[in-house]
Amino acid sequence: MEAQTSKKGKSSALFGFAGSLRKGSYNKAILRAAQDLVPEGATLETFDLAGIPPFNQDLENQPPDKVKEFKEKIRSADAILIATPEYNYSIPGVLKNAIDWASRPHGDNAFDGKPVAIMGASVGMLGTARAQYHLRQTFVWLNMYPVNHPEVMVPFAQNCINENGQVTDQKTKDKIRELLESLVAWAKRLRLNQ
Repeated sequence: MEAQTSKKGKSSALFGFAGSLRKGSYNKAILRAAQDLVPEGATLETFDLAGIPPFNQDLENQPPDKVKEFKEKIRSADAILIATPEYNYSIPGVLKNAIDWASRPHGDNAFDGKPVAIMGASVGMLGTARAQYHLRQTFVWLNMYPVNHPEVMVPFAQNCINENGQVTDQKTKDKIRELLESLVAWAKRLRLNQ
């Protein structure tokens, strides 16, 4: 877990995670890039989903320590940033599994009322569009408030991210920066209306 902190003003605490366990994941790469692009007055802490076991409803009232930590990080954040791959036209099982743990048991949904932004990278030409739309459907039940624009879908990620996992494409960096700015503004707006 890492945080990027601004030195000026009250900070907006963002919490991000990627729905991938792969070491060389393009979605982990764009999440790392987001840490360098976070707007002034905000922080972004990231979390690795590795180690979260398969969801078991028999254990939802006594979740593993990794799940407890994940839920606490979500609760303490002002807004959530999710980087999702696309597998078989949808979100990966590891991401759905983490969401299921963090939203259970019934009445203990850590995501409730949180602003959220999505981004995704893939080697195909749609850049995780279908996965992102499926994830938005999940937000309805989770009672989350997604940022609608911009949509950050990174196609042909192998051309935008180098072998060291660094985003090299300026357009991609600009879109991630724009998404983060929108997420911070959205979180502040929602706070003012509470």
